[in-house]
Amino acid sequence: MANLLSAKPKVALMTFGDERDYMWDGYFGPLTQPRHEEATEYLRSLPIEVIAFDEVARSKPVIDEQVKALKAAGAESLFVHLPCWATPNLVVRAVQRMALPTVTMTSKSAATHGMVGLFGAAGTLSQIGIDHIRVRDDFGAPVFAERLLPYFRAASAKARLHGRVMGLFGGRSLGIDTGTFDPMQWRSQFGVDVDHIDQLEIVRRAELVDAERVEKNMAWMADQFASIAFDDQKLTQEKLEFQVRCYLANKDINEEKGLDFISVKCMTELSDHYVPQCISAALMPGPYDGEGAKQPCSMSCEADGDGALTMEILKEISGGGSTLFGDVSHMDADKKILYIPNCGGMCSWFAGRADNATDNLKNVELRPSVRPGGGAITYFTAAAGPITLARLYRVAGKYRMAIIPGEVIKLDEDDLAAFIEARGKHQLPTAFVKVDANLDHFVDEFGSNHISGVAGSWTSELVTLCNMLDVEPVVMDNNF
Repeated sequence: MANLLSAKPKVALMTFGDERDYMWDGYFGPLTQPRHEEATEYLRSLPIEVIAFDEVARSKPVIDEQVKALKAAGAESLFVHLPCWATPNLVVRAVQRMALPTVTMTSKSAATHGMVGLFGAAGTLSQIGIDHIRVRDDFGAPVFAERLLPYFRAASAKARLHGRVMGLFGGRSLGIDTGTFDPMQWRSQFGVDVDHIDQLEIVRRAELVDAERVEKNMAWMADQFASIAFDDQKLTQEKLEFQVRCYLANKDINEEKGLDFISVKCMTELSDHYVPQCISAALMPGPYDGEGAKQPCSMSCEADGDGALTMEILKEISGGGSTLFGDVSHMDADKKILYIPNCGGMCSWFAGRADNATDNLKNVELRPSVRPGGGAITYFTAAAGPITLARLYRVAGKYRMAIIPGEVIKLDEDDLAAFIEARGKHQLPTAFVKVDANLDHFVDEFGSNHISGVAGSWTSELVTLCNMLDVEPVVMDNNF
């Protein structure tokens, strides 16, 4: 499994100058060098990892040397700093060789010919079809928070996404076509590979898990969860134990096969004849289990590949956050509330939004599953806080991403009671999300029964990433 994502995107800083020695020594050098130092200091004050050199790049050998080192250091985006006039073709040389999402910037100073340098270089980039953004402003200006940081985060997510591997356990579940996908399209468009694994492998490996590991995790669950409603029928000690075995087996498979995120077909074979994989769905995307702190691993249910990929994108755009997966089950169009339950195992982090298991799991009950195989489901209502909902879906083969900024709320008591009554015995973990969008338009456009989410506000980052990945962003906010 890949290392936990860093919250800090890796940004390469290159400051460029005039290659003519007489102009550099006599005029541009004394203006450029202190601005380069200012750029380095300011960028390092931001929540990014800056890779930079003391020397201004103004010759082919220096540019090529810096490019080689920056690429080796794992740079994910390029910040082209043009405080004064700089030789345009040399700037373009660096950008082409870096082949990364690129920001070009100059200052507002009238003394430096920086605008001339910016247009000379950026104009060429446009002519040869290299996407980039242009900034004319001072360090510390609002544009950094409003535009550049989201851009750096998006570039980082794109870089990290490339080379990811999803483990697909089983195939289409319950006839849900929107959960299917084209692995070759993923390879081409996102750089993501798919390792297809039979569901039986989870069952086979579950039987081989060491008994001490199972006992340790069972004891941890008994200590951490608010309650476990054993009923000697659906939810027995043996059923829960086998769910834990399945979780640990899945965890081991992920590690051995180098899987970064997964999607599991639970229904109907596993949920009918063995146990549902709800314990896995509750713990896999979170940062803890009975074996201690761990890396979150995005997991979608019902073999929903596009749902899992959406979760992985949300995890990466947020710097490694836990992700939510559920059904778009109900909505209150007047109050603009989406009801999002999971089929039985929503990521437990959302029960308390805390950094530790105890503060989350004290809000989570384990209840008997209604599935024929029995076992446990989690039950809680998601804790309040900002959330960004999203979903990849296709229209005539082309990807779109629905992006829905919202706020998880505690539902009015009367509305909650009515929802519980309507659901009857099939009670599930649910997030109630207040959105500021036209939900009639949402019904017309949204492309799946499933939706994903991550804590925080990430609309700008996702829109930028969509543009980088040739995905059409569909922002469902107050303008939608």
